[in-house]
Amino acid sequence: MPDESVKNVFVIGLDEANLPVLRQVPGADRLRFHQLLTIEELQLGEVHLPTLFDKARGVLDAFDGSIDAIVGYWDFPVSTLVPMLSEQYGTRSTSLESVVKCEHKYWSRLEQQKATDRHPGFDRVDLSAEPPRPPRNVTFPMWVKPALSYSSELAFGVDDEEEFRTAVTKIREGIARIGRPFEHILERIDLPAEMDGVGGQVCLAEESMSGVQVAVEGYVHQGEVTVYGVLDSIQYPDSPCFLRHQYPSTLPPPVIAQLHDVSERVMRQIGMDSATFSIEYFYDPRTDEINLLEINPRHSQSHAELFQYVDGVPNHHCMLSLALGEDPRMPHREGPYAMAAKWYHRWFTDGVVRRVPGPEEIARIERETPGVRIEVIPEEGDRLSELPGQDSYSYELAHIFTGGADEEELREKYDHCVAALGLAFDEAPPE
Repeated sequence: MPDESVKNVFVIGLDEANLPVLRQVPGADRLRFHQLLTIEELQLGEVHLPTLFDKARGVLDAFDGSIDAIVGYWDFPVSTLVPMLSEQYGTRSTSLESVVKCEHKYWSRLEQQKATDRHPGFDRVDLSAEPPRPPRNVTFPMWVKPALSYSSELAFGVDDEEEFRTAVTKIREGIARIGRPFEHILERIDLPAEMDGVGGQVCLAEESMSGVQVAVEGYVHQGEVTVYGVLDSIQYPDSPCFLRHQYPSTLPPPVIAQLHDVSERVMRQIGMDSATFSIEYFYDPRTDEINLLEINPRHSQSHAELFQYVDGVPNHHCMLSLALGEDPRMPHREGPYAMAAKWYHRWFTDGVVRRVPGPEEIARIERETPGVRIEVIPEEGDRLSELPGQDSYSYELAHIFTGGADEEELREKYDHCVAALGLAFDEAPPE
């Protein structure tokens, strides 16, 4: 007889980095985690949603046991597969429509402006126009991006019409990889008139925002919106690329209160329930202005260790509790460290990886420096420009998680790890 108190949780895109973190949530000894599709199936090449949906159904139909929860912590297509599969197998999730209202950046902006004015000027870009022309109501400098993308893929900051035309040309070439499969999703939803004819392969122009970047994490349970954490997203000097995410935020309490308020109003407008979210903002300390950058209809797996270091529980706990019908009730400041950060060790020119540390070497560095975890991205022989899922400006070499008493200790641990890793590169030969 199977143990009915043990719950089977299917994680779409379950990966080696997150499995040990999932196993540290409260009550994980009563959960069994099962991989549902691999990262490679979900993120490499052009996504074919019907094939992924059928593959996932094949795994679930063949499973000899109860299917108690279907969850995920990645962007499209994972974010949309969760409600689609949950509806089919009777598990708990938010609606597909509420996810798409977050994922589709243009529809998301239309919803945001119904709840708040804390967002930049925006408009659609006509990809068929020749030459490409910027929208009249959005001024330079601006960002040009597909309405649907992975991370910052195909997102370009532009200062004039020449740069705008170059960005649009690149977006035209790559927009179908995510945009075309998303059309399968839009066909499943009763779209409002304002989305009539928009589709998935749409490009957006948005006014540039200034200030410091912030992330707000929360969840919705039985219609009530709860914000459980605000993090600072700190960029490399003179670059849009993240250097680190740091928790908790060091912003003044009145600003934190505003971020809570805007997030709660927007998520009520979106209509999400039984799900986690992560909203990115810019805060300009000179003007005290808050601007919403984007809404992610899932918590950030990048932040899991940070919440564990500071609050004592990884944020995966919220996702799992909601999927099982429970209120997460995240603990607060019960972890071993006062602050934590996820650092992005990056390279800003192309190259071929000559040396990476092995697993034993990485384990030794982690043992020698308490409160540290390291993920190295490339393998020996990789060309950096061919690594999947990179942004338009840099290449990620390693993710380094650090916990400490203050920012100085976080930086000391990061600097030590970078030096100890001993990553080495050769100049990239011509393509």
